This record gives sequence, C-alpha cells and structure tokens, in this order.
Amino acid sequence: MEKNPHHLILGELSDFLTGDTRMDTHDERYRQKISKYLVQTLGYAKQDIQQNEVLTIRIAEQKARISVDFLITEDDKTCVLIKYAPGSLVTRRLSNLALSRVILPYQVPVIVTTNGEDAEIISGLTGKLIGQGLDGIPSKTELKKIYRSVLFPLISDSIHEKASRIIYACEVDGSCSVNDDFKCSSWYCYPGDKPKKD
Repeated sequence: MEKNPHHLILGELSDFLTGDTRMDTHDERYRQKISKYLVQTLGYAKQDIQQNEVLTIRIAEQKARISVDFLITEDDKTCVLIKYAPGSLVTRRLSNLALSRVILPYQVPVIVTTNGEDAEIISGLTGKLIGQGLDGIPSKTELKKIYRSVLFPLISDSIHEKASRIIYACEVDGSCSVNDDFKCSSWYCYPGDKPKKD
C-alpha cells in the first residue's frame, strides 16, 4: 500500500458533472465535493463549469502540460478559475494567479485555491486576497455582478511570459515521478493530472 494516501486508488466513482467513470482517490473525492458544492450550494448549472482543462506551458525549448480543475463561465467569459491541491493554500497563491494569466487571452477575475476543506479567493486583477473559506467562493448570483463590473483586460506578451515562468518553476521544476501513473511535487501529491513534462 502507498504510504502517501493521495496515491491510493480506492476503486472507481461516477463524476458528478459528466457521469464519466473516474479513479476513486482521496483527491478525486475532494474534487467531487467541490463540484457538488458549486452546483448544489452556489447555484451554478453543470454546463457553467468546465473541468480538467489542460494547457501547455512553454519555456524556451521546454514545455509541460498543466491541469486546471474547474473554470466557471458567465455568459461568454470565464470568470472563475479553481485549482485544488491538498495541504497549504498560501503556497499555491502565486502559481494559481499565474495560471489565470496564461489560460486565456484575458485576465480571469476570480482565482480560487482550495484543499477541499478551506479556500482562498484572490482577485486576478490585483492579486489581493478577497475572500476565505468555501463560502467565500462567489455564487452564481454574485458572479453575475462581477461579470458586469470587470473589463477582462487582455494579457500582454510580457505578462504571459513571466506568468509561464512562474508556473513552470512552481508546478514542474520540483516534480518527481512515483511511477508511470503518478506524479508528485515538493508541495503536494495527486494522481492522474499532475503536470507531465513532454
């Protein structure tokens, strides 16, 4: 049995948003908890939520794939980025802010870092903490107000490059292989969608 519980496959489960079969792990159970909270408590429709979006980060001759757990869309814009990782929230703040500046051509206004039990919400525009706790995540009603109040500024090439370097340093450079199916980093371990170096 794996010493790290994040590597332990407990069986299979049905994904709440899609109905697809997924590996049942401790981390996947937290992701399911988050998706249910978004729909059942915060009022989002399942179609408002994209999950497991993968983007490619390129630094010079190197590239890596990074998975983002959830993106929430209001009308025609992605307004919320949610990244799950077990453990400390503070250590994820910089890299998740950077993710919000490379995943789309414009700035995602709300970034949520969560370990499934707690959450930090930061402004993509200022990088400042604007909320804490799962109940600090904007509801569907609150997100409509946010959508009407922000301008979604375009990301410049220089900001995109700097953000990519931060992501690579935080999410890729410290990583190690547990086996062919699992990857872990110096901060946390989780199965399946750990960044993979190509």
